[in-house]
Amino acid sequence: MAPRIDLVGLVTSDMAASLAFYRRLGLDVPAGAEEQPHVEVPLPGGLRVAWDTVETVRSFDPSWTPPSGGGRVELAFACDDPADVDRQYAELTRAGHTGHKEPWDAFWGQRYAIVLDPDGNAVSLFAPLPDGAPGDHSSDSSTES
Repeated sequence: MAPRIDLVGLVTSDMAASLAFYRRLGLDVPAGAEEQPHVEVPLPGGLRVAWDTVETVRSFDPSWTPPSGGGRVELAFACDDPADVDRQYAELTRAGHTGHKEPWDAFWGQRYAIVLDPDGNAVSLFAPLPDGAPGDHSSDSSTES
């Protein structure tokens, strides 16, 4: 049997802040999980997402250091529709999270935006455009912030 992806793991320097961010995106993180050094949440389809504190990772890999430079992995969240992409982005940035790329109509036929989680990981928000092609949205912007 070939290996299959089962879990996406994130290392966090602030468990409470990270879990609060992902709760805003609809993940069902149990109450009180902020006090744990390792947290797992099942996703639809059987995949899991997990968070470990830096201290937890260093408990089994003492030489671990956070990566530097740009991220190479990101999580992407499907939104209900293009307006929901704009709404989610606005709510997250109003809550103090860093917006990386404001919502725009991507050439591949999706409304798309990127926000950073508390540890600087890129989190994409997307929804298909009604006709599958870029359209006219009043809040469209392609500037990075």
